[in-house]
Amino acid sequence: MSYLRNGCALLCVIFLIGVPLSALAQDVAAPNAEEQVELAPGESEDISTEDGYASESLSPEEENQELADQEVVNAARAGHTGWMLVCCALVLFMTAPGLAMFYGGLVRKKNIVSVLMQCLFLMGLMSVVWAICGFSFAFGGEGLYFGNTDHLFMKGLTMADGSLNYEISSDVSDLTFAIFQGMFFIITPALICGAFAERMKFSTMALFSVLWGLIVYCPICHWVWDGGILAHGEETSWAGGALDFAGGTVVHISSGVSALVACILIGKRMGFGSEPMPPHNLTYTVLGAAMLWVGWFGFNAGSELASNDAATMAFAVTHLSAAAGVVGWTVLEWAVHKKPTALGAASGAIAGLVCITPAAGFVQPMPAILMGFIAGILCFFAVTTMKNKLGYDDSLDAFGVHGIGGTIGALLTGIFASSQVNGVDGSVEQFTGQLVSVIVTVVYAGGVSWILLKILDKTMGLRVDEESETRGLDLSEHGEEGYIWL
Repeated sequence: MSYLRNGCALLCVIFLIGVPLSALAQDVAAPNAEEQVELAPGESEDISTEDGYASESLSPEEENQELADQEVVNAARAGHTGWMLVCCALVLFMTAPGLAMFYGGLVRKKNIVSVLMQCLFLMGLMSVVWAICGFSFAFGGEGLYFGNTDHLFMKGLTMADGSLNYEISSDVSDLTFAIFQGMFFIITPALICGAFAERMKFSTMALFSVLWGLIVYCPICHWVWDGGILAHGEETSWAGGALDFAGGTVVHISSGVSALVACILIGKRMGFGSEPMPPHNLTYTVLGAAMLWVGWFGFNAGSELASNDAATMAFAVTHLSAAAGVVGWTVLEWAVHKKPTALGAASGAIAGLVCITPAAGFVQPMPAILMGFIAGILCFFAVTTMKNKLGYDDSLDAFGVHGIGGTIGALLTGIFASSQVNGVDGSVEQFTGQLVSVIVTVVYAGGVSWILLKILDKTMGLRVDEESETRGLDLSEHGEEGYIWL
């Protein structure tokens, strides 16, 4: 032990003496180093160090111009950031109260609390998962198939010296981008809940949403929006990649197809087809649809990541497509069933919004109206004729509206895209790229969802028991009631 103490003491002495001596040696050697510096061709030996520094300094006019340019950049960033934070709030508003009320009004009154709880809980759960690892898996690295761990626990997204990073976009900070994309991560699994409403265990729903978000949503998001195999215009993209401005494939097709798989595996509600199951509160549904319409402006126009002309166009075509969806669905329903309904108008609006989502940054207003009208008509047939013939119990038509509407929008984007908007024209090649992206998304989302649900069914069980379903999920799962009449 004495040798150890003596050795440590010797090392400390060497360190204390060596550091000052090395600094002194550098000071002494500095003049010699200056003498040996090679001069550039044409450079004079008579130029002093001070004169060299003076020659490199900016003139007062140049300094003022530089400061003015930086102020312009800062002002633009402030405007872009302000708009994007509004869009973040609008997209969150879509989940609750928008989707919560839209779905809540469609179920029977004994299950409304369960729907509201699903939406509200996913707002919390998926936000935490996104911050811990979801964003990194979706937008980390340059891999073709999956992100990496660069942003785990929000690494690189926090402040340093009072500033945020601007590596992803020069207009908004990386943190702003991450927050905005996180709102998509919240609402996408919430859309799936509409397919198995009134019969799935809350615990299984929560775990499925997390696994689905990480294993299905994050890879597809990376493929389309972060340089993966479906990214548009990349050399490594399949069939040239897909145009997907705000989530036709990433959000709607993936959730819609997964919703179809879920409702088939879980099975039909007790009494489905033999007992009436009308919406218990259409007031909620219509108001929820209106809230979704408003929130969708953040969803689509916000995907430009800036407050500019392209965002204005995305805003305009989003509104017009929704309006045409209302008209298309209502007129057809009126012709077929002889009465126009508020539920049909609300559903048509959502169909139009879903359809325009992938095209919002690529099409002009008139094609947007046509797209919305087509979506209203085809989604009407999907949730009536097709659903009845195939016999599946998609409780709130998540597949019929989001799966079918998203597919229609993705394909029509390859036809109606205009180079006057975003430099890309519709063509056979682009339509092929859109078709390939749809097929890949359907196969991957559907296949992985089937595997996840099968595993969860064997380990946790997917469905509540018959008694709980009969009483309603409000009481059996949450011990609460939506309406208490005193």
